[in-house]
Amino acid sequence: MTYSRRTILKSMGVLAAASWIIPDHVRADLPLRIGVIGAGSLGGTVGRLWVKAGHEVMFSSRNPDQLEAMVRELGPRASVGQPVAAAEFGTVLLLAVPFVSVPQVGRDLRQLYAGKVVLDSTNPWGASSSDVYREAQEKGVAQTVASYLTGARLVRAFTCVDANVLEASGTRMGGRIGMPIASDDPQAMQIAAGLVSDAGCDPVETGNLASAMAFQQGGPGWRVHLTAPQLRRRLSLPDA
Repeated sequence: MTYSRRTILKSMGVLAAASWIIPDHVRADLPLRIGVIGAGSLGGTVGRLWVKAGHEVMFSSRNPDQLEAMVRELGPRASVGQPVAAAEFGTVLLLAVPFVSVPQVGRDLRQLYAGKVVLDSTNPWGASSSDVYREAQEKGVAQTVASYLTGARLVRAFTCVDANVLEASGTRMGGRIGMPIASDDPQAMQIAAGLVSDAGCDPVETGNLASAMAFQQGGPGWRVHLTAPQLRRRLSLPDA
C-alpha cells in the first residue's frame, strides 16, 4: 500500500492528540519538519527528496559548512546546522550516522529525540572491534540501535538500498523500488511509510523491529532493489 503525505500528516494529528511530542501546530496543510542527523550520501539523498516533496529539512553533520552549497541549491525549505540543532528542529528525525557513532548519539541527543519518531538507516559497515558492532552481530542491528536510543519511536527504514538507486526510484523504468520498514510502534510505522512514499519508494512493512533481520546485511531483503510486490514475495509477506 502506498501512503500519501496527507495520510502521514493525519497520523501525526492522531499522535498529537495522544499527547506525544509532535506539537499541536502540525496540521494537514503544513509540511513536516525533519532533522537529518548525518547528511552523508544516504542522509543527504533522502533529505533532498523530502525537500522536493515539500517538507522542511534541516541537514546536519560534524562539518555543517560543507553542506551550505547543497542547502542554498535546495531553497528556503532546507537548512543546515549541528546535530543538536537538527534533533531539536525535527518533529521526525532521520538517523544516518556511521554505526560506530550510534552510542554517542544515544547519549548526546537523548533529551531531544525522546518521544519522537526516528527513522534509523544506520548499518555496521566493514570490520570493527567496537562493542556496538559486536552487539549488532549478536542480537541484530535494529535491536542494538533500539538499546542505545531508548525513548525513541524507532523505525528501521532506508537501510538496504544504494543511495543512487534510491534517488532514481521515482522515475525508474522498472517501477519504484520497495522499501522494507520495521517498527514496534504501529503509528510510527505509518509516518515512516508516508515519508518513504514521499522519497519516491513504495513502503513494505515487514513487522516489528525484530523482523528487520530480514533486510539487514546477509538477509534476503538486503540491497535487492526490487519492486514492492517482488520484495513481498521474496520476504514471504502477504500481498498489500
